[in-house]
Amino acid sequence: MSEAHAEAAVHAHAAPTGFIRKYIFSLDHKVIGIQYYFLALVAVFVGMFLSLLMRIHLVWPTAHLPLVGEIKPETYLTLLTMHGTIMVFFVLTTAPQSGFGNYVLPIQIGAPDMAFPVLNMLSFWTTFLSFVIMLAAFFVEGGAPLHGWTGYAPLSAIPSAGPGQTLGADLWIISIAVFCAASLMGALNFITTTLDLRARGMSLMRLPLTCWSWFITAILGLLAFGVLAAAGILLLLDRNVGTSFFVPGGLVMTGIPVKHQGGSPLLWQHLFWFFGHPEVYIAILPGMGVASQILSTFSRKPIFGYRAMVYAMLSIGLLGFVVWGHHMFMSGMSPYSAFAFSVMTMAIGVPSAIKTFNWLGTIWRGRVRFYTPMLFAIGFVSLFVSGGLSGPFLAQPQLDINLHDTYFVVAHFHLIMGVAAIFGIFAGTYYWFPKMFGRMMNERLGQAHFWLTFIGTYAIFMPMHYLGIAGHPRRYSQLTEIKFLEPLMSLQEFITIAALITIGAQIIFVINLFWSMFKGPKASVNPWEATTLEWTVPSPPPHDNFGGRVPVVRHGPYEYAVPGATRDFVMQDEEQPVQMHS
Repeated sequence: MSEAHAEAAVHAHAAPTGFIRKYIFSLDHKVIGIQYYFLALVAVFVGMFLSLLMRIHLVWPTAHLPLVGEIKPETYLTLLTMHGTIMVFFVLTTAPQSGFGNYVLPIQIGAPDMAFPVLNMLSFWTTFLSFVIMLAAFFVEGGAPLHGWTGYAPLSAIPSAGPGQTLGADLWIISIAVFCAASLMGALNFITTTLDLRARGMSLMRLPLTCWSWFITAILGLLAFGVLAAAGILLLLDRNVGTSFFVPGGLVMTGIPVKHQGGSPLLWQHLFWFFGHPEVYIAILPGMGVASQILSTFSRKPIFGYRAMVYAMLSIGLLGFVVWGHHMFMSGMSPYSAFAFSVMTMAIGVPSAIKTFNWLGTIWRGRVRFYTPMLFAIGFVSLFVSGGLSGPFLAQPQLDINLHDTYFVVAHFHLIMGVAAIFGIFAGTYYWFPKMFGRMMNERLGQAHFWLTFIGTYAIFMPMHYLGIAGHPRRYSQLTEIKFLEPLMSLQEFITIAALITIGAQIIFVINLFWSMFKGPKASVNPWEATTLEWTVPSPPPHDNFGGRVPVVRHGPYEYAVPGATRDFVMQDEEQPVQMHS
């Protein structure tokens, strides 16, 4: 038995027969990937609903909404907290890495499954449990917490700090800690799978850039989520056991002295942002991989500067761990520390610029096919650049101190971390849907979905830059009592209307998604004429991915427009006696 066959035999497991083992507690990475995807889909609609309530309240503060009633200031802060938490953890972290990564990574590297199938299943169900605990915070006495998705101490550390800071805040922390445990299991699985289960001939420099992005993201997750989990446990101890890790001595809350001493709120900020900044790249790196894959495929050209793209992603991952202090310029840190964090933050723009120029170089003079996946990939690049351009302003301590508590920051992180990553998710959905479900999505509905979402996104977030420069503070629940904000109210109304239209456009996507699952045209093995291994197997793939065949990789992942080839592309496992791109 060959080494590759032996490797496959070790990790293969029998096909399930019953409904429970096939669809609920499945060990198949493809089923688990789809489970993650639909968990994120539910979460994104919960998060969008919360943001819709906030937008309505900002422009119609006295409105009585069905089932919700009138939104009070503390309710607004609760919506803010839960919207940020659900979107960051259960959407931006879950769908691009755990969803698409689980489904596609093993097939793209030529493996029958993930390295640890049982751990993979446990990771999903632990994430699901975490989501249930998070939602449960809405229904306990006092409701969900209002301390923001960053959970800054001492507000988050003292149960008497406000409504929602009792059991709701405990559930929030427990949910985050459980999510961290699930993410650590997933990270170990991704790293081991990438290193150990690659098919013969699949060297690291023949990996598709999607695999590189999932691999680097897993390393970031392994290093970052452990820190957040430890910080969460300390916060729970402060709240329930009387320790003082994050609560300083001499604190008086609503006229009552707080019985804590010696803690440091800044310690929480350091621990949180040591996780929080890499989290930005955990959300966006998989989108970079998906965009690279799609731009090359639909431009019919090799990716421009493959090695530079790999080293740029590695650099972004490394530098992401040394810039957390730029989130704390307002904390009163030493100017020398602020200068160091500022320089490192500016440095991270270099690999980001390399990736952007290489994406543009890939499209340049290509025979571009403007299908929906390509449109969303181009949209990803556009939003990544638009959001990134405001980053250097916030990297300057002198400017950040003025802009930090304004809508300028809201616009920045929503563009580069939020909607850019979501465009990556949409691009991946339209691209891999034929492989996942064996049918094609409706192209016209896809293009309508793209244009409404693309224009709507810019209509929502570009005006927020102006609001920020004009001094409009974020986190304020009601603007009617603030005189200097009155001239800006019309802009807030415009943003809310744009948000309503953009959210409405997502209904087109949902209809297209579910209708196409059952009624869409049958997909061929390789409808996009792509080169990577997932397009060599049936749509959808069999249980063991390759039907007992062990693939052998002979080429790089982006062999398009190869001189002398019989087609304008060469599959990775294809035997072609032609000169490939270097």
